[in-house]
Order: sequence, then C-alpha cells, then structure tokens
Amino acid sequence: MYLFTSEVVAPGHPDKCADIIADSIVDKLIMGDPKSRVASEVFVAGKHVVIGGEVTSKTHLTTEDYAQIVHDALVNIGYDGNPYFTKEECLHPEDVEVQVLLNAQSPDINQGVDQEDGETGAGDQGIMFGYADCETQNYMPSAITYARVLMEKVYAFAKANPDKLGVDIKTQVTMDYGCKANFEACQPQKIHTIVVSAPCVAGMSIDEVRSLIQGLIDEAGLPSELYNKEECIIHINPTGKYVSHSSLHDSGLTGRKLIVDSFGGYAPIGGGAQSSKDYTKVDRSGLYAARYIAKHIVAAGLAKKCVVQISYAIGVARPTSVAVDTYGTVIEGLDDDKLSAFVMEHFPLTPNWITQQFALDRPSPESFLYADVAARGQVGQSDYPWEQLDQLELFKALI
Repeated sequence: MYLFTSEVVAPGHPDKCADIIADSIVDKLIMGDPKSRVASEVFVAGKHVVIGGEVTSKTHLTTEDYAQIVHDALVNIGYDGNPYFTKEECLHPEDVEVQVLLNAQSPDINQGVDQEDGETGAGDQGIMFGYADCETQNYMPSAITYARVLMEKVYAFAKANPDKLGVDIKTQVTMDYGCKANFEACQPQKIHTIVVSAPCVAGMSIDEVRSLIQGLIDEAGLPSELYNKEECIIHINPTGKYVSHSSLHDSGLTGRKLIVDSFGGYAPIGGGAQSSKDYTKVDRSGLYAARYIAKHIVAAGLAKKCVVQISYAIGVARPTSVAVDTYGTVIEGLDDDKLSAFVMEHFPLTPNWITQQFALDRPSPESFLYADVAARGQVGQSDYPWEQLDQLELFKALI
C-alpha cells in the first residue's frame, strides 16, 4: 500500500462560514466599486460574528448593512432557523450579534498598489503555488476531488432535508496508490478509506444516520473502478451520533482551511488566505494564476503533474520569480527550466493582467461570486474563470 489522504469541509463548518461571510463582503464592495480594496477578517464564535481589518471603497456600508450580509450568508449556508434543531443545538440567524471593527487601508501601502501609470502593484509580498495533475478529469488530485464529491452529496441532502441532517459536515478520503511509483505517476489504485461526519436531529439513532449516509456515499458517483463498498473502510460519525453543531460548539476563523481550499495537501501552499481579500492581494490572484498555468501544462500533455510557484514584492507589478516543477514527469525534449522561461516570456502575471484575464474586478451571479468560491474551494471547479483552458494551443506548441 501507499496511502494519501485529503479532507474537505462543507459550507456549514464554522471556518467556512467565516470565509463565506468575508467573501460576501468582498462581493458587495467590489460590485459597488470595482476598485475597492478589502482585507477583512471574520471571527465566528457562539452567536457572535466579529468583522475586522481594512476596507477602502466608494461602496458605503453601515453596521446594519454588514449585519444583513452576515444574516443572508448564514441563511444561504443553511443556518436558516431550522426548527428541527433547537437554539442550543445549532446557530439561528436571528440570534447573531455582529461587531464591525474595520479601518481604512494604509495610504503607504496604497501608494504602491495604485500606480500613476495605471499599473497595479502587488498588494503584498508573498509566495503562491498552483498545482495540477492528470488523476481526474479536471486535473485535480484524486483524494480531495472525491472528498469534495462526498461533501457536496451529503451537504445537498442536509439542505434539502433539514429534518434529518445539519450542514456542519466534514469528509475525508484516503487513496491507495499501491506503491510510491504509482503515486509519482498519478495512478491511484482504489479508494482505501472514507470518513464522513455529519450532525443529525435528536430523534435519529446512530444506526439510522449511518445507513442514510452510507446510501449517500453509494449514490455519490465515485468511480466504480476505484470505489468498492465491500473492500473500502468506511467510518461514518465514528465517535457516534452528535446533534449539537455550528459555531455554538466550535468557533470559526477566516483562512484556517487553506489545504481544503487548494489541493488537499498534494502540493505546497504559500500560507496566505484567499477569502476576505480583493483581487490586488496576490495571495488570491497569484494562486489563481499559478493554478491556471499548472493546469495548462498538464492538460496540454507536457507533464503528468506540475506545481508552479510565483512570488511578489509589495508595490511591484511583475513577479519576483516564477518556477515550474513537474516532479520528473515532463515529456522528452522539455525540462522545467524551459517551462519556467516559457511561462515568464508569455505571461506577464501582473495583478492587472491576472485581473483582466479572469475578470476578477467583476464578480456577479452570472460569472462568479467570491462567496461561492469560498464555499466550493478556491480551485478545481470547472466553471471558474481561472480554470478555463483557453491557451492550450500555445502550450501544445512546445511538444
């Protein structure tokens, strides 16, 4: 055996609630003023939501406006006053108290971001990693892909059946590659272990819960060549039944689910969160660009797996470095040096270029919403602008 595991949490997890609230604020501000500068953190504890950080925007929001954003986000997540859970068991939106502690962005930082020539400097220094491999149809690692499939199945059921399950859900998948060589070659052999934890209403027994969730696992659409119910180890609520959930029983904070939001531990991460930040913050836009490049390299058939590192200096538009690593899987005639030089030659990777390429300053229900991205994961969803393979021919020309 050679095992690798990734976990995923549903939008109802308190950390995800914080991310979704923060990005609901980003959406509201940028849709009102595309040049909004936002770096607002959210802390959810018990019935309290604290919003802090920096905002500079022509979109004027009152404390009541922020409270409404919080309320609407929680209702959309599934904390909508579910009568099947008491106010002691689960957060109810009408009980939430919102505290707003926001300041204006430092003018010393802003002078390097918004430059006189129209260029946009990076909103901070830092490093970002984008990753792709050939294990799944959307060029994402298998463990996090199937953990997401299970989470989305159970979460959708919970929202549609509030008389049975709550929305504070976690899933985990362990892939068995058989040996290290298969792992390096992106060849998973089977799903070895599945873990699903979900709250239930007080009237359900643990046997009912486990039978229900087992049925959802079987219906989730896991690949039949990888999932064998009889051979797979399955843990459903392994500590037993639990009813009490939400931020009443576990606090939430923006930026605590970076591995869940990215590549499930298959690749390095830069350490900076995406949610809560506007598009000039390269922790967000740099990840999108790095994923876009890595996905093109794998989708073009240049390598089986690829990680792209980009780094920036605050106030400087061009990256300070770009590095491609294909883990020794690059095709004959190419190497990582050539790929790195190719990327630097053809892709400016400035905040302005990334913003325009993916329309990051124009979130909308018709294109994408940052709050939706916070709920579904920052990468790996085929409808995101930074997941589009619109430069494949350019990369295939290297073959």
